[in-house]
Amino acid sequence: MTTWVALLRGVNVNGITIRSTELAALLRGLGFEEVKTVLASGNARFTVDVDVARRAELKTRIEAALRDRFDYDAWIVLVTLDELAAAVTAYPFDAEDPSRQPYVVFCTDVAVRDALADAAASLDPAEDPTHPGIGVVYWSPEIGRTIDTPFGKLLGRAAYKPTTTTRNLRTLVKILG
Repeated sequence: MTTWVALLRGVNVNGITIRSTELAALLRGLGFEEVKTVLASGNARFTVDVDVARRAELKTRIEAALRDRFDYDAWIVLVTLDELAAAVTAYPFDAEDPSRQPYVVFCTDVAVRDALADAAASLDPAEDPTHPGIGVVYWSPEIGRTIDTPFGKLLGRAAYKPTTTTRNLRTLVKILG
């Protein structure tokens, strides 16, 4: 059995509402065990007898179920609990800095992660501190500036919708809980 974490993109914003209880029920209906949802922002942890070699198949299965049940264009990032723990542990910035948001941008595609990391390298590190990681880009923008920094605007592009999602480090710690 593998413990997985599904990070849903665009949930409970822009008119797409999925209650945690409904998400948990959907995942249980797919045969997943030990289902736990965290916060109301589309985070679910579960176990299922699917190894990492079949990640794409599992991702497609979950996205199809979300589309069918909730009638929206569902996109998720699917990581193992161990991958999530490694991303949290490797966070390179001061997560306790009260003036900054500790974000982790998850990327399902290596080329997208590389493109984001390359673009971020050309930005002002004082305004947009970023750092590449395994399958992620770490980001520490000032509180209140997440959508108006150059990196924030880059992340907002439609091209990244199916392959990325951003989570606050504190949320990720709760998922690990």
